[in-house]
Amino acid sequence: MKSIIAIFAVIFALGMSVDASAQMSKQESKEWKKRIKALSPEQYKALLEENKSLKGQLSSLKKEVAGVDDRISEKDDQIADYQDQVSSLRKELSEAKKNASKPSDEGQVASRSSVPKNGVFFKVQIGAFKKKDLSEFSQNNPSFEIDGEDGTMRYTIGTFKDYWEADTFKKYLREMGVKDAWIVAYKDGNRVPIKQVLEGVI
Repeated sequence: MKSIIAIFAVIFALGMSVDASAQMSKQESKEWKKRIKALSPEQYKALLEENKSLKGQLSSLKKEVAGVDDRISEKDDQIADYQDQVSSLRKELSEAKKNASKPSDEGQVASRSSVPKNGVFFKVQIGAFKKKDLSEFSQNNPSFEIDGEDGTMRYTIGTFKDYWEADTFKKYLREMGVKDAWIVAYKDGNRVPIKQVLEGVI
């Protein structure tokens, strides 16, 4: 029995690192040798198995921590990507707002070219004045036009091929407070009495 204990003691002693042994004092070394000799084979076996189990648990925990670090890194990358996307969208929105606030020459040309020159069309007149000249406001607003015949300045908004569209627009203007809004008719670019053209378009 003593020989078996001695063998285990030798094996355990060999398993200890050289650095650890070097760091021990003589008294500590003697104390550990006594403890090793006092171990039974069963105790030594249990000690080795516990050591192996703890090493396995430590290895598993290290892998788990590494996996968590990887997931955190992945989430950080996703967050950075989302932040870049949000920043890009904000820039696009800002540019869109700037472009929307700028007058477009192409849009003005298109608006003017869409005004019919021939046939019957309708406008909504919002006022007629002899002493008020708002011509400066019509220069960059193709939908806002002025008819200055007979010394009276007649102000109209919009041009409609369909009478009912003009009528709907007129109602909106009245709801907004322009109580004097009404529909006027044009034929081949000339203003005509509305009754003259209604029979052909309604």
